[in-house]
Amino acid sequence: MHHGYEEPVYLISVVAKVLTIHPQTLRQYEREGLVRPSRTDGKMRLYSQQDIDKIKMIQRLTRDLGVNLAGVDIIMQLKDKIDDFEVLVESLRMELSGLTKKSTQTKNPLVKHKNSYEIILFGE
Repeated sequence: MHHGYEEPVYLISVVAKVLTIHPQTLRQYEREGLVRPSRTDGKMRLYSQQDIDKIKMIQRLTRDLGVNLAGVDIIMQLKDKIDDFEVLVESLRMELSGLTKKSTQTKNPLVKHKNSYEIILFGE
């Protein structure tokens, strides 16, 4: 059965076993706000593949690089902002590309370059 990347389907016990991590550690990550698993009506945690990838990143930062959880939180917030900015830059790039094409079709340049000269006088 194939599930979507963001679809919550994995129980905490499965995630803990797959990632060789204690379920209590996963609960701590949730308390710290690093991961937000979905909940069933019976309040059971369900993790998506996206959550699992995020936990893997947390493990790399804490185990391999020695970053504490507060540092992990800051890194993840910055990563989210970078991702948002990359989307914005791509959107602006597409918009500019459309404007540039439109501008060349009308033979009216989008940006007009003006030559300017600066004169520097040296006193004697």
